[in-house]
Amino acid sequence: MNRLFFLGVLGAAFAIVRPAAGQVVRENIEWLDVWIPDTNEHSLPRILLIGDSITRGYGKQVEAALKGKAYVARLATSKSLGDPALLDQVALVLRELPFDLIHFNNGMHGDGYTEEAYAAALPELLATLRRNAPHARVVLATTTDVRERNHLEKSLPKTDRMIRRNDILTAFAKKENLPLDDLFTVVRDHPDLHAADGVHFTEQGYETLAAQVVNALLKLLP
Repeated sequence: MNRLFFLGVLGAAFAIVRPAAGQVVRENIEWLDVWIPDTNEHSLPRILLIGDSITRGYGKQVEAALKGKAYVARLATSKSLGDPALLDQVALVLRELPFDLIHFNNGMHGDGYTEEAYAAALPELLATLRRNAPHARVVLATTTDVRERNHLEKSLPKTDRMIRRNDILTAFAKKENLPLDDLFTVVRDHPDLHAADGVHFTEQGYETLAAQVVNALLKLLP
């Protein structure tokens, strides 16, 4: 039985500021999209893709590519590392079914959180994953770049933030001996793969990202 959950919630006004310790920073529109297929089937490994709209974009291609090899679910959300609500959402989905493999791509949202807050949230994220999916392998994925709307040859300053967050993620993956899926490098030098808004991707771009994700997952499937 397939399940599709969608939640759109208006939050507090979004601001790019340095939050005080413990302060929650929200975007003007918050959303959550969860897709869990094949809930009554149990013969194949089960994968959960966690991320944002980028993950939602390549999720369907990953699911199709792994058909017959694994059941692929997704949790796409506007919540970011640093926001405790992200951990609540992750725990909620992980309680639905046992997962064998988790692919985590989160870094595009959360402009209101510093890189220090991003780094501080990683250990608690991993603890949440291990507590709620104790047998799952975890793959961390780097966040993709951001380009100027309708001028894709130009990279925006936000890409520098993505690089800093990716460096933090890479160091954490090495420390915890976790596989790293470098999505950033796959599309960084290919503005033609980006959609006109500079954030999302063309169909070919999502196909390229999906191929990278599938390759990373196939190496770890039980």
